[in-house]
Amino acid sequence: MPATPASSAAASAAPKARKPGRPRKAAAADGAAVVPAKAVAKNPAQQALAKLGLIRDIDLALHLPLRYEDETRIVALRNARDDEVAQIEATVISSEIQMRPRRQLVVQVEDANGDQCELRFFSFYPSHQKTLSVGATLRIRGEIKGGFWGRQMVHPAFRQAGGELPQSLTPVYPTTAGLPQPYLRRAVISGLQRADLSETLPPGVELPYARYLGENGRSQAYSLRDALQFLHHPTPDVSIAALEDHSHPAWQRLKAEELLAQQLSQLTAKRERDRLRAPALQAPRMEGGHLNLHEQFLTALPFSLTGAQRRVCEEIARDLARHVPMHRLLQGDVGSGKTIVAALSAVIAIDAGWQCALMAPTEILAEQHFAKLVGWLEPLLAPRGLKVAWLAGAQKKKERAAMLALVESGEAALVVGTHAVIQEQVQFKKLGLAVIDEQHRFGVAQRLALRQKLLSTGMEPHMLMMSATPIPRTLAMSYYADLDVSTIDELPPGRTPVVTKLISDSRRDEVVARIADQIAQGRQVYWVCPLIEESEALDLSNATATHTDLSEALPGVMVGLLHSRMPTAEKKAVMELFTAGVMGVLVSTTVIEVGVDVPNASLMVIEHAERFGLSQLHQLRGRVGRGAAASACVLLYAVGDSGKLGETAKERLKAMAETSDGFEIARRDLEIRGPGEFLGAKQSGAPLLRFADLEADKHLLEWARELAPEMLDRWPELAITHVSRWLGGKAEYLKA
Repeated sequence: MPATPASSAAASAAPKARKPGRPRKAAAADGAAVVPAKAVAKNPAQQALAKLGLIRDIDLALHLPLRYEDETRIVALRNARDDEVAQIEATVISSEIQMRPRRQLVVQVEDANGDQCELRFFSFYPSHQKTLSVGATLRIRGEIKGGFWGRQMVHPAFRQAGGELPQSLTPVYPTTAGLPQPYLRRAVISGLQRADLSETLPPGVELPYARYLGENGRSQAYSLRDALQFLHHPTPDVSIAALEDHSHPAWQRLKAEELLAQQLSQLTAKRERDRLRAPALQAPRMEGGHLNLHEQFLTALPFSLTGAQRRVCEEIARDLARHVPMHRLLQGDVGSGKTIVAALSAVIAIDAGWQCALMAPTEILAEQHFAKLVGWLEPLLAPRGLKVAWLAGAQKKKERAAMLALVESGEAALVVGTHAVIQEQVQFKKLGLAVIDEQHRFGVAQRLALRQKLLSTGMEPHMLMMSATPIPRTLAMSYYADLDVSTIDELPPGRTPVVTKLISDSRRDEVVARIADQIAQGRQVYWVCPLIEESEALDLSNATATHTDLSEALPGVMVGLLHSRMPTAEKKAVMELFTAGVMGVLVSTTVIEVGVDVPNASLMVIEHAERFGLSQLHQLRGRVGRGAAASACVLLYAVGDSGKLGETAKERLKAMAETSDGFEIARRDLEIRGPGEFLGAKQSGAPLLRFADLEADKHLLEWARELAPEMLDRWPELAITHVSRWLGGKAEYLKA
C-alpha cells in the first residue's frame, strides 16, 4: 500500500484534517511520509520517535515488540495461579489511602464468583482514586501473589470493564522517555498501514525457512506484510517461545530480508569500488645488481618473515599493483607480526613514488609504530631525501606546523599518527595507501572521513585495515562481506605460551609475592586496573591506590603509574623507563591494551578481570610472552555481595582459561557480546543487525549471500528498493 504524501510517519492513527490551502507535508525520497523538522521540534512525542530513529513509515512498521501481554481472555480469580499474570473483571468493594508503612492506595475487589483480591498502589493520582472508587467494575491485569492475608496485585493495569476483548496479543514496544505505549502503538499501526510493503524479493525465489499452514490448510510462506501484521498483533494461540526466540516463520521472513539488504549493500559497495581507479603501486625493477627500496628493507631486517607473513605480503602486493582500489583487512592474533607487514606495504607505495599514512587509535600505540618505523625505514629513506612524519593531537604548534609542511610537500613519505591524521588542515601531496591499525577502535564515521580525505588525490586510495581481534567467519560473511581478508595464522618463533590463571581477589597477597619473585629473577610485571579514580558507582580498586599499595609492598622496586589522563610527556617518560628495564612494575589502565612490546615482561595481572570484555582480556594477555622467559597472566576477580560471578563474566573468564587461540576467543566474544565491538559501530551509529543473529541464522546468511549477486544482476531496481527500505541512508556506513 503506497504511502500517502500528506500523512505523517510519526503522527497518531487519526491525524487532523488538513486546512484548505495549507501546504502538504514533505515526503521522503522513497515515498514514505515524513514529518517536517519544525513539527518534530514542537512535539515532544515526535521528538521521542525521532530519537528512536522512527522517521519513515517503514521505520515504524519495522519497530517490533519486545514482548506481549495477553488481554484476550478474562480469568476467574479462583482459576488464576499465584506468581502468574492474569486478567480479571471485578467490582471495587473498598478503597482507602493508608499511611503506614508508607502512603499507599489499597483497593479491595470482588469478582462474580465472590472471590476477592487486594490491589495496592504506592504511586497514584486523584484520577486513579476516582476510577477505583467503590462500586466501579474494572478490568484488571497484573501478577497475582498469594499470602497470609489473601491474594494481592501490586500496581496492576486497570480500566473500566466493558467492550470486546482484543483478538490478538497486546504488543509492548521498546520506547524512551516521553513516549507512552498507547501513543507508540497508534503510531506503529498508522505507519504499518501507510508503509509501502510491496514485494522486493525476486519472483519465484525460494525462502530458506519453514513455511506455515494458511487458512486454506495449504503450506505457504509469509509475505513481508503478513509477517509484520502477525508480529505486531499475534493470535493468542501462537507459541510465545517461538516469538521470543525469533524462530517463528514470521520472524524468519524478517531476518532473511534484513540479511539480504546487508549483503546487497556490501556487494554494491564492493562493485562501486571496483569501478573506481587507484594508483598502481609497484616497486621499480632495478638493474646492475642494485636493490629497490622494498628489497633493501627485506635485506636489512634482523629476522626472517614467517610463511604466513610472506603469504599475506604477496596478497597485498598483488592488490597494490592493480588500478582497482585495495580494500583489505589484515587480521592476525596478538604478536603475529602485523606491523612488519604494514611496513612492507608502505615501502611498496613509497618506492612507487606515493605517500602512505598509518593511523592508530592511541598515542602510545602510534608512538610505538613511529619508533619502529623510524628505526626500520629512516636509514633507507634519508638518502632519497624522504622522512617519516608524526602527527598527534598533543603536538606543540611549531612542531605540528613543520610536520604539516612535510606532508604537504611530499617530503614525508610516511605519516604516522592518531586521529590527527584525518583533521582538515592535513593535506597530502600524493597519498596512495592508508593503513588503519586496530580499525575496530575507530568509529565508522572516522574511517569514512579518512577515506574522503584521500580522495583529494583525484583517485581512490588503497586501504589496508589491521585487527588483532580475529574475525569469526559469520562476521566476515556479513559485516566484512565487501572486504578481502588476509590472515596471519602463524606466530613468529620465540613466542612462549602464556599460562592463564584465575585467582580470587582474596588471594591478592599471593599475587604480590609472585611479583616479588619475578622481579628477583630480573623480569618485569604489568598490573592493569579498570579505573583511574575512585567511583561511587563501582566498588573497584583504582590505579592510583594500587600504585601506592604495590610501592609499599615492594620496597626497592620502581613501580610506575600510567593512565590516559596523564600529560603526554609523562606517559612517554614512564614508558621509556619500563621499556628500558629500569622500572620493575607498571601499574596501568587499559592504555597498554594494544601495541606495547616489552619482551622482558613475563607477568600480567588484570585486576577485576570480571569487568573486562573477552577481546580486551586477550589483548592484555598478549603484552606478555614476547620473550624467551615463561610467562603468565593472572586474572584477579571479585565476586561481590552475592558471592557469585555473573554468568557473562563467568563465560569470559572460562574462555580465557581454556584457550589462547585468538580465533576461538573471537568466536566466543561474538556469542557473548554480539557484533558491535568488532565493527567499531556503537560509537558511530552504524547499523547493527536488529533482528538476525549471526550464529543462529547462518542458513539465512548463506541464502542471502547466494541471492545478492543474482538479484543485483537480474533485478537491480528491486535490489535498490530493498536496501532503501531496510537501511535508508545508513548504507553508507557499510562502505567504511
